[in-house]
Amino acid sequence: MNLASLALAYARRRPLATFLNVLLLAVGVATITLVILVSSELEGRMQREAAGIDLVVGAKGSPLQIVLAGVYHADVPPGNIPLAAVEELARDPRVREVIPMAMGDSFRGFRIVGTVPAFVAHYAARLHAGGLWAAPLEAVLGSEAAQRTGLAVGGSFAGSHGLAEGGGEHGDRAYRVVGVLAPTGTVIDRLVLTGMDSVWAVHDAHGHAEPHDEDADAAPPAREVTLALVKYRSPVAAASLPRAINSRTVLQAAAPAYESARLFSVFGVGTEVVRGFALLLVAASGLGLFVALTQALDERRLDLAIMRTLGASRGRIVGVLLLESAGLVALALVCGLALAHGVAATLGDWLPAAAPLAAGAARWRAEEGWVVLLALAVGIIAAALPAWRAYRLDVAATLAES
Repeated sequence: MNLASLALAYARRRPLATFLNVLLLAVGVATITLVILVSSELEGRMQREAAGIDLVVGAKGSPLQIVLAGVYHADVPPGNIPLAAVEELARDPRVREVIPMAMGDSFRGFRIVGTVPAFVAHYAARLHAGGLWAAPLEAVLGSEAAQRTGLAVGGSFAGSHGLAEGGGEHGDRAYRVVGVLAPTGTVIDRLVLTGMDSVWAVHDAHGHAEPHDEDADAAPPAREVTLALVKYRSPVAAASLPRAINSRTVLQAAAPAYESARLFSVFGVGTEVVRGFALLLVAASGLGLFVALTQALDERRLDLAIMRTLGASRGRIVGVLLLESAGLVALALVCGLALAHGVAATLGDWLPAAAPLAAGAARWRAEEGWVVLLALAVGIIAAALPAWRAYRLDVAATLAES
């Protein structure tokens, strides 16, 4: 018999122990790999979605809340801000571009954002069908919003009050879909876009009283927006513009790069805890493998002694044990990596909010190479002492004992 056949035969001798060792190591490998996949995809996606945005301005409040609401559309904005203040900011010589956003409604959980065409251009989004909005109550759907709602060009829908699913509908002010965007892999895929005048029209009809006849000549109410994305004219503006906005205006400025780093410092604690738990699983599986190989060596002492008398070299005996350990580790690696990528691919099916992270399931991360090396090292360490004992096996004494 060759080494592989002998190793396989020995592994099949103790099926329950073999199965449990492989399962424990596979779960550890899968946990570490899943943390790598999810955290890498999340970090990469957040960086892509914040790329090119130097500041987000909104109502006075938490800078992190403003960034989460304005860049990632993952939180409720702190309030509205005067459109006049945003227009004044756009005239600042330190500012290259300002993209205002008016929010407050949603459709089946997808946020309706009133904005300008520059918002679409910022994310380099292309039209898959139809065109951009050109009149009030015309809407353009992101690719994911269109796919999940089943709407296409020519369809219509009524927005729901609030930024989460379940609010009351504006049934008498229906939007008409005039365009659908191609996938971009950014937050715009999950948005419903329209003009700011559409958002104002819907909310003027729901909650703003019409002027009385005697006040017909009165000035219309001042318009408000929710947030605005700001791009610097030059990097030098970073040293003075945020401070000037926060101290001299009614606006609150927040830097996505800084707030995202803060968020990841908190998020990283959780991933490190999960990763540490996975490392404990791997270490426990290595200990279990060591115990199993040691016990197996004690049970096979006579077999190994007979093999030596039949001409098997010390190296061949050691090779059988090392190959058995390596085979179990390889099986656990394949199962663990497949499990991690499979879970990542189906993440959106049982956790819809995490659906965008499933895009990274098909990609191999460089960090996974370290997981492979770690598992192989565990297998080698677990087999080292049993292999050394097999190498130094006293054939005569073993045969005499039997």
